[in-house]
Amino acid sequence: MTNKTHPYADSRLAKFVDRRILELSGTKTQRDIAAEAGFPNPNVLSMIKSGASKLALDRVPALAAALEVDARHLFLLAITQSGHETSHSTIEAIFGTVVTANEVEWIEELREASDHSDPRLTQRARRVLLSIFGK
Repeated sequence: MTNKTHPYADSRLAKFVDRRILELSGTKTQRDIAAEAGFPNPNVLSMIKSGASKLALDRVPALAAALEVDARHLFLLAITQSGHETSHSTIEAIFGTVVTANEVEWIEELREASDHSDPRLTQRARRVLLSIFGK
């Protein structure tokens, strides 16, 4: 729950970082991740994942590498973390939709599966896609 000491607790970035640290717990400790990201104090990572602190944009590439995630995705989460939704819109207006490396793989598979026919997204295809993700 968001409060004065944890203003970013409900942000998608805080939840993402918390989940990713948990996913990596079998191979890396939180201290390892903080060190790889170049944080001088591992507590900084605790503050980010709890929502006590936001992620500085200049720290995105190093933290993304340490978390083994796409830096573009983490950057977009960091942009919107503190209410900069208009910045996200501006980035998309200038550069187009930012696509992560994982999304590029999905697009490449879609192109291969469709023999590069540029298929429309039908209601049936949408339902199948949603079912893949349990929705």
